[in-house]
Amino acid sequence: MLQKIVVLNPKGGSGKTTIATNLAAYFAARGNKPALMDMDAQGSSSRWLSKRPKVLAPVHGIAGYERNLRVTRSFAMRVPTDCETLIVDTPAAIASQDLPDLTRGAAAIIVPVLPSDIDIHAATKCIADLLLIAKVKREQRRLAVVANRVKRHTIMYRSLMRFLESLDIPVITTLRDSQNYVRASESGAGLFEMKARLVREDTDQWQPLVGWIAQRPAMAVELPTSQASTVAAADPVHAMMASHIPAMGAPQAVM
Repeated sequence: MLQKIVVLNPKGGSGKTTIATNLAAYFAARGNKPALMDMDAQGSSSRWLSKRPKVLAPVHGIAGYERNLRVTRSFAMRVPTDCETLIVDTPAAIASQDLPDLTRGAAAIIVPVLPSDIDIHAATKCIADLLLIAKVKREQRRLAVVANRVKRHTIMYRSLMRFLESLDIPVITTLRDSQNYVRASESGAGLFEMKARLVREDTDQWQPLVGWIAQRPAMAVELPTSQASTVAAADPVHAMMASHIPAMGAPQAVM
């Protein structure tokens, strides 16, 4: 049983990586053992992981966008057996027919939306495809929207909220446009690992989201383990790599 969280919006620049990396850091800081799967060819989540300080709790990275001919695809995409949460950072311009595979077994599907006409239009199609093509049912309550980089008391913000309310999909929270996300990205940390007094307004906005995720039950996720086991058994180096997971360290606040 694994809690799979998919952050998805085919529109580029919607804030998928920001949400995915901060979720990964949140779970790591709380003693969970998260894996962060980067499916975007730009490798933004992987770059964030490469900057992550060793003193912070580890996040297992999976570069899902890479194609390594020396190992099977299943081995490259393997998730550690003791992983409790898998966060999937999806790429932009996802083909509609790929949505069923991306969302299969997901306990939570988060769609970030920016307050602009273009983003609202893209979100409309994204949610329609999730409902009609990926067969994500509203009554399953695993699909939610996050209004991202919001400036309250603007006409565009009010337009965005009216649109989101019309979808009959829960809007879990609104995240403000904050430089703290830039600092977190540059340092390889998450908001919940930074000095509390500097990020309290932002972490308060995350509470509804992490609370909603906590209520989503873990589901049986079909993971590519059989081929990985075969490769690892035939190659002792791969076997060591597959079984080696860094020890969990105590999270420390960073600027």
